[in-house]
Amino acid sequence: MPDNLDLAALCEASGTKFLLALFVDLNGKPCAKLVPVEAVDELATAGVGFAGYAVGAIGQEPKDPDLMAIPDVSSFTPVPFVKEGLAIVHCDPHVEGEPWPFAPRVILKQVVAKAAAAGFAPYAGAEVEYFLLKRDAAGALVPADSADIAAQPCYDARGVTRMYDHLTSISTAMNQLGWGNYANDHEDGNGQFEQNFQYADALTTADRVITLRYLLSVLAQERGMIATFMPKPFADRTGSGLHLHLSLRDTATDTPVFPASGEGDEDPVGLGLSKTAYSFVAGILEHATALQAVIAPTVNSYKRTGAVASSASGATWAPKLPTYGGNDRTQYVRIPDNQRIELRGGDGAANPYLAIAAAVDAGLDGIAGGLSLGEVGTGPETPFPLTLLNAVEAFEADDIVRGTLDVAGPGVADYFANLKKDEFFAYHAAVSDWEHDRYLTAF
Repeated sequence: MPDNLDLAALCEASGTKFLLALFVDLNGKPCAKLVPVEAVDELATAGVGFAGYAVGAIGQEPKDPDLMAIPDVSSFTPVPFVKEGLAIVHCDPHVEGEPWPFAPRVILKQVVAKAAAAGFAPYAGAEVEYFLLKRDAAGALVPADSADIAAQPCYDARGVTRMYDHLTSISTAMNQLGWGNYANDHEDGNGQFEQNFQYADALTTADRVITLRYLLSVLAQERGMIATFMPKPFADRTGSGLHLHLSLRDTATDTPVFPASGEGDEDPVGLGLSKTAYSFVAGILEHATALQAVIAPTVNSYKRTGAVASSASGATWAPKLPTYGGNDRTQYVRIPDNQRIELRGGDGAANPYLAIAAAVDAGLDGIAGGLSLGEVGTGPETPFPLTLLNAVEAFEADDIVRGTLDVAGPGVADYFANLKKDEFFAYHAAVSDWEHDRYLTAF
């Protein structure tokens, strides 16, 4: 996209008639106003207003001033395959002229700036896993493809072919947007899919995850399906992750930081990374328990990482301990090559802005502290959170991960922790079918 184009010029060049001025709250809910192209100049200069309390989890009360969503022109994304003449522009919420510290995109931008001050530019790739479901005659959720019943459906060519129209429409959309879709596959659960795109700078990748979730939801609904990113929709099937592939570049030389140079004792572990990269991994592992509150932020998340039984396919593919290893998908941090690391603890409920921000910040803390790793397959001897409440308690005790959420202004970390504790206790207060089955006539 040429740097000299403004929002109005981009709309004219792309045939855009309406803009979704979009941002997400702390839970990842996409919020937008539909702005006609006739008002694009006002949008570009002043933004568009929202009653913040009505948005959801974004740190406002009914009495507070409006959130003004200020568009980031570099994120302009035409989506004519959704509606002719429609485009998305990601926005940074402001209040009274200042970036709003509770806005996830604002938080990530602050962490990127913090990394830049340390001489690093963070890059990220994301694996967006999701289920395509429908409701049967009894109202139960089932795979949208009624033939998708195999015990081990992963990579099944027939399952991909049956969903050809959906998968190719999403692939075509991603490629039209220049994202570089390079694979589309059936994942390990019945009805579960993944569609991959090339990595980019941290902010661009987070924007793309939000855009892709929107596209998947809307286009699936048009075909009578439900696209869900719920971490664990079925007890006996694998859950959906949001695996993050992270790397750093040296801002002074614009060269990758992670590969070992081969000089002296530059690769103390033997997996091809530099000492700086290993310290980055060590930082993530050091803060993993607290990090889970951000990258696995729902009650349902811990039915994925804390699964007590294997799925029907024989594996859950979710880490249970904060460990690291080479090309080994059982680890919390996988090191598949010398260019990147894969953080596998996050799930489909993760807010990509917060998840990337917290992971990068934890890694930067490892670099700043010169942390080192133990033997391959090991990690810190800290208990992995069994529930969302355990994760939030670890989050509250961790100054680094708390600090990530407070990076744009104080009070965000406490607000987030209280939000998540309220969620846990609301779940805890609900009476489930499991309790009826176990207790109704037990005494």
